[in-house]
Order: sequence, then structure tokens, then C-alpha cells
Amino acid sequence: MKLHPLIFLLGFALLSPAVSHADSGALAGTRHRVIVSTDIGGTDFDDFQSLVHVLLYADVVDLEGLISSPYGPGRKEHILEVLAHYEKDYRNLRTYSDRYPTPAALRAITKQGETEIAPYTGVLRATEGSKWIIECARRADPRPLYVLVWGGLEDVAQALHDAPDILPKLRVHFIGGPNKKWSPDAYHYIATQHPSLWMIESNSSYRGWFVGGNQEGDFAAEAFAEKRAAGRGALGEFFAHGIIFHGQKRTSLKMGDTPTFSWLLRGNPELPFQPGWGGRYVRAWTRPSVKFDRITTAVDRMEHFGILELVLPLGPNAPAAPAAVMVIENQRLIGHVDGAGSIRFRFCPKDAKLYHYTLAGNIPSLEGRRGEITVYPPAPAAALTPDPRWPNWWTDDPSPEAAEGIHQGARTISVWREAFLADFSARLERCRTPSGGPAPPR
Repeated sequence: MKLHPLIFLLGFALLSPAVSHADSGALAGTRHRVIVSTDIGGTDFDDFQSLVHVLLYADVVDLEGLISSPYGPGRKEHILEVLAHYEKDYRNLRTYSDRYPTPAALRAITKQGETEIAPYTGVLRATEGSKWIIECARRADPRPLYVLVWGGLEDVAQALHDAPDILPKLRVHFIGGPNKKWSPDAYHYIATQHPSLWMIESNSSYRGWFVGGNQEGDFAAEAFAEKRAAGRGALGEFFAHGIIFHGQKRTSLKMGDTPTFSWLLRGNPELPFQPGWGGRYVRAWTRPSVKFDRITTAVDRMEHFGILELVLPLGPNAPAAPAAVMVIENQRLIGHVDGAGSIRFRFCPKDAKLYHYTLAGNIPSLEGRRGEITVYPPAPAAALTPDPRWPNWWTDDPSPEAAEGIHQGARTISVWREAFLADFSARLERCRTPSGGPAPPR
């Protein structure tokens, strides 16, 4: 079989990362403007780990915002909790670089974002977080503003809705997958109303930090915190022993959101197709979206991480105030009554498998109805047909060479795992050892 030239070149770049691993990025002196939008304290513990990582490298970027944008119980206070540990280590960190921001400066840029999932329209209301994105983007600075989204897209969607003029300034790196599952309407709004946005949609590549790569010795997920973080100042000790989530101490290395930031550290973020610590991406094909005006069955199919929309008639006996939810796995998706005789549901599947759902509410024709939908992964050839409607949109490489098991694109990150974690280990040493002290382990 003859290989397409693009597939050959991408595979070569993946297998020989050093060939095009740019000695550029923040660690080489390029200062990027950065906002982090995080669901820290919400649905996963790894945001705490990722924020510790960001703070240890805060001297090499211009950190302009820390926004709490959670689905679930996470709030601004969880960011401030990590900043309290940073404050304890600040004196040591400053001996390495006088560009570490003061704890007070970081608290000043910490904002509360949206705490509710966007409705069907994709936007809800302006928040402190969305207003801060607008304010930062409108500053008289020629550099792009990198917005790293670790949770829902609600604040980004709201900022674009309220100030569409900021779009050319934004560079959004979105950890999709499960986060896209929780905010399908905000995602759909951005993809359909602002398709020219510069966006990396990482639905599975980010998993390369905790699957694949060097998992031996100190770099094993279960060993890193104790071997390389414990005892390294307040931040290291918090990383190793202080993260209590849902009543359990979390010590396994995950940091699923960290690739958005490491992408800025090593590599050229303006060229996502080149290898770097944050992965390598391909131009997006048509953003997958399917719509049905009926209950679906197992023969109906859709692409992994796409948007499923059901537009179901209310029927002749609908109540004056119809209401229904779509119950699917651990979600209860509220239906949108469109005023045209139908109720609408949107869902984003994060796994390739057969999904089952049930409808519940006060609409007689829909109450108790059950449906199914079959979800499949995109084919490798999808990367060969980028859609011009999304000219600046990037996503996971679907080629087999780029995968770690079922996780497409993850190997473009896992190949850097050891180099990244060794550098992170050295940064952790800064918390307990002033500059000029004993050399950290390598």
C-alpha cells in the first residue's frame, strides 16, 4: 500500500522528535501571555497538580489570569489554596529568578468564572472570569493571549459573545474529552459562531502524561510524588501529600491539564504541527455533529467526541410547561424547549462505544423512552481533509503511530514524558533549596 506523503512525514516527525523539537518556547526565552481557566476542585484532582506545575514555571511566562471555571464544586478559593503554598516557597523561588510574580500579584489576577453549565444557546451571563479575558485581550500588547482551558468553555464562549473583537488575539488550548462532555453547548456555540478562532482541541492527546512514555522508577505514576515532590517545600509537600479529593488523599501522578502549559515551554505554539512538550496536532476536519428528529437506535452512528443533538417533537398532549431530561451515564442533560413544538438535547460522548439513554419528565410522548447511539473513533484519513470552515482549529492526530492504545495522539506527548518530568523535578527542588544549594537529582 502506498502511504500518503503527509502520513509518512508525520510518522517520521513522531519517531524522531529531536529532529524538529524546537529549542524555542518559554524555557528558551520566549515570554508568552497566559491565562489559565481551571475547574480545580471540581470533577478531578489533577488540576491541583497542574497548577503547582504552572506556578513553578511562572517566572518564564507572563501569567495574566487564573480563572475558576468549574463544573461541580470547584471555586476560586481552591486556586487561592494553592497560592498559599506558593507564598511559603516564594522566598526560595526568588533566589532563582526575580521574575517570579509575588503572591499578592497572583491573587489579584485570580477570578471567579461561570459555575453553571451553559444552556442550549451556549452562553449564559458575563462573569468576573469572562470580563477578565476581555480586559486582558484588549490590552495594547502585540503578543497573542494564550488561554489554557482545563475545564468548561463557558467563560471563553461568553467572552467571545460579549466582545467578538478579541477573537484574533486569542490562542485557546482546550483539554476536551471529559470537559467537552460537560459543556457541549458552549463548545457548539464557539464551533458554529466563531469557527475562525485559533483553537487546539485536545480530546485524547493530553493522556500522554499518564499513559505511555517512561513509567519506570521515580517516573512511575505511583512513585513520582513521593520520590520527586515530597519534602520539596510547601508546593512539593502539597503535591505529594496534601491533595485530598472526595475524602481521599491523591498521590498518583496525573496532571492531565499540564500539556496545555508544557506546550508553551518547549516548542513553537504557533506551529502545532511540530513536535513539542505539549504534543503535535493536525488541522481539524469537519467538526463532528449529528442531529436526529427521533429516538436513535444502535444502528445510528456518530464520531467520537462529536456533538449529538436530538430534536424531539413534544406531541399533542404536551403540558403547558414541558420539561424533560436525558439520562445518560452520569449525566442528566436538561432539554431545551425551542418554542417550535420540540425539545432539544445535546450530548458529547467521550468514549467510543455503544451508549444507552433514557428520557424522563412530564411529556407523555417521551416519558421513559429509551435510545442508543453507537460511537466510533475517527479514521486516520480524517487528518488528510482539513475543513476550511475551521481554518485555525487543531486536534488530535488520528494516525495509529501517534496513539497510546486507544488514545489518539497521546504518543506525541508521552515521548517527552521523561524529559518533562526531569525538568519538573528540578523546579520542585527550587522550593526547598535556595539558588547555589545542592544540585537536584536528574
